[in-house]
Amino acid sequence: MTKHHGNVGRWGTSQDATYTTTAASPAAVVGPGVTRVRVLVTTDARIRVGKSPTATTTDTYLPANSPEYVIVSPGENVSAVQVSSGGILNVTEAD
Repeated sequence: MTKHHGNVGRWGTSQDATYTTTAASPAAVVGPGVTRVRVLVTTDARIRVGKSPTATTTDTYLPANSPEYVIVSPGENVSAVQVSSGGILNVTEAD
């Protein structure tokens, strides 16, 4: 059993994707045994988590440079779309 203390976790694979008015996700999905990821966007964005997700302008708002930890299941991914300007989505496995 993995113990978590707040937002502390063992960081694993980290991937980037560039988003604009077109949503983007990292190429690889969350690996086996991973239950949460750290998500960071470089500009204000909307994000969605799921199997083959495509973020839309009504999804969860994530401000720029404010990392967020999100619960996921293996095989899921994160998608981001810009609020007003394009940026980079970084997704890091954090179990």
